[in-house]
Amino acid sequence: MTLAAFAFYLFAFAAVASGLMVVASKNPVHSVLFLISAFISAAGLFVLMGAEYLAMVLVVVYVGAVAVLFLFVVMMLDVDFVEMKQGFLQYLPIGGALAAIVVFELIMVVAVWAFPSDAEMARAHPSPTAAETITNPNGPNNIESLGLILYTDYVHYFQIAGMVLLVAMIGAIILTFRTRDGIKKQDPGKQVGRKREEGYELVDIKPGQGLS
Repeated sequence: MTLAAFAFYLFAFAAVASGLMVVASKNPVHSVLFLISAFISAAGLFVLMGAEYLAMVLVVVYVGAVAVLFLFVVMMLDVDFVEMKQGFLQYLPIGGALAAIVVFELIMVVAVWAFPSDAEMARAHPSPTAAETITNPNGPNNIESLGLILYTDYVHYFQIAGMVLLVAMIGAIILTFRTRDGIKKQDPGKQVGRKREEGYELVDIKPGQGLS
């Protein structure tokens, strides 16, 4: 067995096992941790397939932002495990029936799956860059090729998407500045113009005494 095959089986087993533990874990915090493990294993599979950019996006976006957000939300919530177990038992028959239908459909899909031959793949997906890859094996990799396309042919669309995200961020900030009854509002101008002397206070504490 080659090193690549061993790495594939290792990441595949870790991804499947982590996915099962996400559902089977009784503690929501453990479920989120297993979800992070599944994301990292999937990123390893993307690297083995040569999709380094997808692996990087999966780790940075899902593991670094979404999964960590889920983890903090679950840890901050006061989860009633007794009520959760009661709801689980209540909806267990419906959930089991839906799971059985999904598993049956997946089995049917795998049963009728037929891999095309090399000739059929060549006719369906012609690869004009195959010769270039053979003649120039030291060409740009996956991430470099994506960057060249993104900042040349699609640079205008990239800039428009950035402006849309910027407007959305400004709108979210403006919504937080709304004045509502019973909610304290900070003055950004006062905070920015605050002097150094206003940010701290030196107190001379005598031995044996504390602050009142």
